[in-house]
Amino acid sequence: MKLLILVVGWCILFLLCWPLAIFAVVIFPVVWVISLPLRLIGITVGALFALLRAILFLPARLLGHKRG
Repeated sequence: MKLLILVVGWCILFLLCWPLAIFAVVIFPVVWVISLPLRLIGITVGALFALLRAILFLPARLLGHKRG
């Protein structure tokens, strides 16, 4: 459904201002490629925090603490 809304929105933009619509089609892959390293950094930082949390709560889990 999101793809359909995106395509219809792009078609409306193409009818109203075709140079802007063509520019959007050309610039979208460039923005996506630039954002990939930022996503990888975000995934890495999230994994690092999960590891730290697991290490910090390990003694409590070994002693049998139940989550409430």
